[in-house]
Amino acid sequence: METADIDFLISPCRICPRKCGADRQSSVGFCGAGKNPRVAKAYLHMWEEPCISGTRGSGTVFFSGCSLKCCYCQNYKISAESFGADISPKALGDIFLRLRDKGAHNINLVTPTHYIPQIIIALDSVKHRLDIPIVYNTGGYDSVSSLKLIDDYIDIYLTDIKYRSSVLSKKYSDAEDYFDVASAAAEFMISQKGKPVFDESGLMKSGVIIRHMVLPSCRRDSEDILDYIHSEFGCGSFLLSLMSQYTPFYRSSEHKEINRRISTYEYECVVEKARELGFEGYMQERSSAKEEYTPDFDLSGVFE
Repeated sequence: METADIDFLISPCRICPRKCGADRQSSVGFCGAGKNPRVAKAYLHMWEEPCISGTRGSGTVFFSGCSLKCCYCQNYKISAESFGADISPKALGDIFLRLRDKGAHNINLVTPTHYIPQIIIALDSVKHRLDIPIVYNTGGYDSVSSLKLIDDYIDIYLTDIKYRSSVLSKKYSDAEDYFDVASAAAEFMISQKGKPVFDESGLMKSGVIIRHMVLPSCRRDSEDILDYIHSEFGCGSFLLSLMSQYTPFYRSSEHKEINRRISTYEYECVVEKARELGFEGYMQERSSAKEEYTPDFDLSGVFE
């Protein structure tokens, strides 16, 4: 992909499902992103799923901006407030190489959707020297057409399915069509990568992980999601990661029903449902709402 291809895709912008039409050459899109990738942190992250973080850490790059507007986002400083530094695609490629040299098991692209063309250029610039898996770590709000652009570069998809209910997705993330988009994206990801593949040490080499964070007062919706992915994808075509780490951040206080942590009962109901359906994967401990899950976005690793 060349610079002209970026210009074509982001002016007017149609990378994410919102297709906001912004001219990102001179302004920003709905996501808050302009022409160049904006990065808030790049480091070895130890708090992903064990098959991603391993013993040395996942080489994680946090991109600023987001096409979702989750009122409870724990990373709101970068997703909503767009903290970060604008860099060139070449500089981004250099970050990937530095993370590899530090021992990263993989390159973990966090919230990459709105920078797909720029990431492709970065990966093209280092592809002959980058010999570790590439992880596409997303909130799930991805159009299949954009995923097709980057799929050949991706080994592992780490995707959310946050909601089944359009009422909830509209209320909490301003995305009424979230489930239709996220379920289609997950279907594409699984069709492309197939069953998870691991190396001799248990690290994932390729495949899909579907994440779901249980929200307060929403356990029925969580159970509906589990029923759906079981009926559509079965149990062996991906790993399930259930998360209990919800903590009321950002604008959670605007909604009384989610302005608290989830209860043990709520989470255990969802975990039991997953066990009944026979899912393989990861179930966070109920006590996993820790500060470690919210990085200090201080630009570390960006300009080394």
